[in-house]
Amino acid sequence: MGTDIATNRKARHAYHIIESLEAGIELRGTEVKSIRAGFANMAGTFARLERGELFLYGLDIQPYERASHEQHEAKRPRRLLIHRRELHHLHEAVAQQGCVIPALRLYWKKRRVKVQLGVAKAKKAPDKRQDLKQRVAEREAARTAAAFNRRG
Repeated sequence: MGTDIATNRKARHAYHIIESLEAGIELRGTEVKSIRAGFANMAGTFARLERGELFLYGLDIQPYERASHEQHEAKRPRRLLIHRRELHHLHEAVAQQGCVIPALRLYWKKRRVKVQLGVAKAKKAPDKRQDLKQRVAEREAARTAAAFNRRG
């Protein structure tokens, strides 16, 4: 995988990620320059199927300050580029299983910007509490192992 540009941390907290896939993203020149400058935010980003195409909503790419005359909208819907069979698979997952498609991360791959999408189901409140308990238990185990190794 390439180097990360931005991640959507809340997606892994709020959803059970069943599978993930990679998609290209259709961007304008000022958007790419703004991403290179580090002005991309993925909080609350998701994909939606419309008219047989996949669009990304909620991706916030701030306008590029040094653009000469043409600027882009910060939160415009952006078309995603995926294979037709992947599009059919996503359509079936959303229609039959009730899944959602959150965007997990934005990254560079061979000088191109890619988006990692997840096919996910929403977590219930007890699931979230269980995840927190598991994280606390892992942290405590790591602390005790580190203390044991220091004594040595």
